[in-house]
Amino acid sequence: MIVEKNNRLSVKNLSVFYGEKEAVKSVSLDFAPSEVTALIGPSGCGKSTFLRSLNRMNDTIDSVRTKGEIWLDGVNVNDPGVDVVLLRQKIGMVWQRPNPFHKSIYENIAFGPRYHGVRDKRELDAIVEDSLRKAALWEETKDRLHRSALALSGGQQQRLCIARSIAVSPSIILMDEPASALDPVSTAKIEELIAELKQEYCIVIVTHNMHQAARVSDKTAFFYMGKLIETGNTEQIFTNPVEKATDDYITGRFG
Repeated sequence: MIVEKNNRLSVKNLSVFYGEKEAVKSVSLDFAPSEVTALIGPSGCGKSTFLRSLNRMNDTIDSVRTKGEIWLDGVNVNDPGVDVVLLRQKIGMVWQRPNPFHKSIYENIAFGPRYHGVRDKRELDAIVEDSLRKAALWEETKDRLHRSALALSGGQQQRLCIARSIAVSPSIILMDEPASALDPVSTAKIEELIAELKQEYCIVIVTHNMHQAARVSDKTAFFYMGKLIETGNTEQIFTNPVEKATDDYITGRFG
């Protein structure tokens, strides 16, 4: 199988097991550049496990076993020879709760580029500023770059984590409920940021908030009991779903 180098992510028959339990059941799903895909479904349906599979974060869990293919730039990222550090540079992750390093704002952003070999201070300065601008955080932090990132508000910390992901030039950004721990004002800023970032990145977001999924995503995929039940354009999924289970979940009959 050959995939063109267009940063298109393609998942084929992916299954994920926790021991003997199959948490994700033979899911196939494509993600295009400059699009936001929302993964929705009730708790425990496999969507976060699926998300973590895309950059092999599940490798850190001893009991997890994965079958299937995940193609990016002509490479199956599940192949044993794939460098997971480089993979996670291409496919960044933003977690549910902000997790800034116990370092300065500047060092939070510079850490990744420095790890990947950038040593020139002027280049690092430019990366830090560019990343913070893209995360809509530069104006709020430019005068305190060398202060602790832990002094930022929760919403600012989450935007810092997005900037940290951007700093290593990924093509795809994964977000696992990035606004669930934030207040409504901070949530709105994160949603505005997602709309801006999708111009440059493919974004995959897990969310329990149906209104948020409808607002921020171009495509929506509904998961239930480990299976991908339905996927399509977000407007179609929310207004005219094909599957009854999708309609029941979106309208609040369960979940």
